[in-house]
Amino acid sequence: MANWIINHGFPAVMVLVWMTINTFLFVWYYLQYDRDDDFYYTRHLLGSALAWARAPAAVLNFNCMLILLPVCRNLLSLIRGSFVCCSRTMRKQLDKNLSFHKLVAYMIALMTAVHTIAHLLNLEWLNNSKLGVYGKLSTALSDLEDEGNETFLNPLQHIEADPQQKPIKFAFTSIAGLTGVVITLSLILIITSSMEVIRRSYFEVFWYIHHLFIVFFVGLVFHGYGRIVRSQSNTDDHNATFCKDRPDDWGKIPECPIPQFAGGEPMTWKWVIGPMIIYVCERILRFIRYMQAVQYRKIVIHPSKVLELQLRKKGFNMEVGQYVFLNCPSISQLEWHPFTMTSAPEEDFFSVHIRSAGDWTDQLIDTMQKLPEGAQGPKMGVDGPFGTASEDVFDYEVSMLIGAGIGVTPFASIMKSIWYKFKECDPKLRTRKIYFYWLCRETHAFEWFADLLQVLEKEMEERNLGDFLTYKLFLTGWDQGHTDQVIVHFDEDTDVVTGLKQKTHYGRPNWDKEFDQVRKENPASVVGTFLCGPAALAKVLQKKCAKYSDVDPRKTKFYFNKENF
Repeated sequence: MANWIINHGFPAVMVLVWMTINTFLFVWYYLQYDRDDDFYYTRHLLGSALAWARAPAAVLNFNCMLILLPVCRNLLSLIRGSFVCCSRTMRKQLDKNLSFHKLVAYMIALMTAVHTIAHLLNLEWLNNSKLGVYGKLSTALSDLEDEGNETFLNPLQHIEADPQQKPIKFAFTSIAGLTGVVITLSLILIITSSMEVIRRSYFEVFWYIHHLFIVFFVGLVFHGYGRIVRSQSNTDDHNATFCKDRPDDWGKIPECPIPQFAGGEPMTWKWVIGPMIIYVCERILRFIRYMQAVQYRKIVIHPSKVLELQLRKKGFNMEVGQYVFLNCPSISQLEWHPFTMTSAPEEDFFSVHIRSAGDWTDQLIDTMQKLPEGAQGPKMGVDGPFGTASEDVFDYEVSMLIGAGIGVTPFASIMKSIWYKFKECDPKLRTRKIYFYWLCRETHAFEWFADLLQVLEKEMEERNLGDFLTYKLFLTGWDQGHTDQVIVHFDEDTDVVTGLKQKTHYGRPNWDKEFDQVRKENPASVVGTFLCGPAALAKVLQKKCAKYSDVDPRKTKFYFNKENF
């Protein structure tokens, strides 16, 4: 339990605070609509469905305020910069932005379902009240109106239609009903298209449908202007407890004037206007960056259909492990895709390595392959750079870097930066040991990165720092037959697959063995564990970080960090 607290304690507290606020809002508004005298007559028509409709609405307002903030990447970068001198624990929370975005989305989906079901029941009960099904008081309340149609209680009384069709007509003709239908349909499409199987296989579908959030927020802002949930406005003159049994005397005796009702002021826009403005500013900044000229320094097609783009942009400054969004208008005007930069801050350009992983990347690689030698590529929009967990790699005295496949890209930036720091004898470098693990299925994936590792090997030897970098390459996609053929050459000075002095391992790492070794070699150290790879591997490494961490500050502790886009 103590080990778990080291890696997950603060995030758990943050989620607990969020859940506490949600619970407080739900209970507060539920009790308000369930007990307030202003809603006595409204409750008589709608029963407990009134409170069950309004309490989720309050929770929805709160979460719709939050949902855009985790995807305002410039805002997150600004906050990350303000925490440079603060605890790494605070900065780590910013790397969980997409996880929190999903968590808030699940809450919105749940509360929308409850809110919608409650209002469907409300429509049915309002219609039955108008038909006189529920007794004299319900009928009297449903018949109330004045010349301006401003003090009525039952909104269905203004609908001209067959009695059984009134709820349906109201849902598709009133402001509240129509916007509610639009909001719900938009949310269903957004959530279903965000499933991992769709997002991974049909990213364009996910990308375009996700922009229905604009329709969702527009509908959300106007939804409350229907003012269908109404409260009594003259409770001081008309005591419902006394007058509820005397509907025939309303307006005839001074103790029971005709009850007056009014719809509540729309509140949602007050919750969401701030985040909406921030998000609009984000998109304006993206457009400004899109308009800035980007020059191609070099275009390289590596084995395994990996495209390397070396780019230059005026005023562009980066840190290790950061990423950018790229847009190629000749392929798609609207699609922006994130790529981790593989260059170092010390270089006069920035680079990305792009693997073939979908229609957009396939078209980009095909376009670059058809270019004449030395030609500039198509117009490229660049948004960023944006911060990630890997920025903090040099804040740890010991770091474990784990990359899977193309997930090695942020560590390419780190490795290059280390080479420059040693070359320039940077006194600010506090890192004294790096363990690097790279997992690949095929040998071709090693080729573009092996040159960098060879340079680092040579540099470390020349400076008598051979122990600074320990790296292990794991080939996970070979069968036993291929492995046996290569093991014959194990005694040679360099590895037959990579050409490096470090031999390639075959199969998957034994993480218990690796973590135990790091712990023994680095007693009383804080070890940053960084992953850029699949979620399944992340779960394994999280458990290992917890297992091999010690709450004793004099012993080794592992802190897990994962790249998220």
